[in-house]
Amino acid sequence: MLREFVPSYLKLGENELKRRVDKAYSLLSPCVLCPRECRVMRDKGEVGTCRADSRLFVSSYNLHFGEEPPISGRNGSGTIFLTHCLSRCVYCQNYPISQMGNGNETTPEELASMMIYLQNSGAHNINFVTPTHYVPQIVHGIYLASKRGLNIPIVYNTFGYESLEVLRLLEGIIDIYMPDMRYSDNRYAARYSAVKDYVEHNREAVKEMYRQVGDLKLVDGVAVRGLLVRLLVLPNGVSGTEESLRFLREEVSQDTYISLMDQYFPAYKAHKYSEISRFITHEEYESVLNCARGFRGWIQNARGYG
Repeated sequence: MLREFVPSYLKLGENELKRRVDKAYSLLSPCVLCPRECRVMRDKGEVGTCRADSRLFVSSYNLHFGEEPPISGRNGSGTIFLTHCLSRCVYCQNYPISQMGNGNETTPEELASMMIYLQNSGAHNINFVTPTHYVPQIVHGIYLASKRGLNIPIVYNTFGYESLEVLRLLEGIIDIYMPDMRYSDNRYAARYSAVKDYVEHNREAVKEMYRQVGDLKLVDGVAVRGLLVRLLVLPNGVSGTEESLRFLREEVSQDTYISLMDQYFPAYKAHKYSEISRFITHEEYESVLNCARGFRGWIQNARGYG
C-alpha cells in the first residue's frame, strides 16, 4: 500500500459505510440504479435492460496490466470483470460477458475475498469493470472487505451512463472514477448502444465525479484518487470525441486526465452497420489528437499506451 494514501471508504467509518450498503439495496427493487429507471423488482427475479436480477455475477478477477499506466502501475490493477451491462453496444468487444452473461454467481462475501486476494497479490487498486447495475453488492463487498483489512483505492470503471443519486451515494467510497465519454450525439447513442439519453446523463455524471474526487492524483506514478476519462474514437465521427473534449475543457477541467483510445474494431454486430463497420483512419485519429492538445493523459492503441 502507498503509505501516503488512505482510501476514502476507510475515512467514512464502519457505521456510515453500513448505512450506504442499506441505502444502495433500497434502490435495487424497484430498480433505479441507472437513468433508465426500469423499476423492475430484481429481488423477485425480474430483470431490466441490464438483464441482471438481485444476484451478482463475476466473469473473472485478476491482476491486469493493460489499463492506463497509473492504474496498472508496476504490480497490476486488481480488476474484477462483472457480468451483464446496462448498454447494448452493437460493437462490444466483450460481448460474451456483457451481452451473453458469461460469469459465475458470487456472494458479497466471496467478492470481499476476491478483493483481499488481489490486494495480497500486490494490486495497486480494486477495479470494478461495468459496475453500475451491481452497486449494492459492490458496496456491500467493500464494507465486508474493509473489515478484513482492505486498504487500497477503489476504481469505478464505467460506460458513464450514471444516476446522480447513485453517484452521490458512492461519494467517499470511490477513489478513482474512470468513465467513458462514448458519444456527443444521442442519435448515435440510441442507434449503437440503445441508450437514447446518454449525452446529458453522461456529462452530468462526469461533472459529479469531478466534484467528488477532482483531478487525478498520482503517488510515485500510481493513481490514488481522481477522475480519468476514457474516449474511444469511433469511425465517421460517431463518437463526437472532439465535442466531448470541448465539454471537458470548458465545463470540467483543462487539467482532466484523458485516455484517447484508437483500438476500435468492428466486433460483435458492428458489421451490420455501415458507419461503424471499419477501423478508424489515421486522419480521424489525428483530428482528435489535435483537439486534445493541452490535456494530460495517454494515447492507447493496439500496442499499448504512449
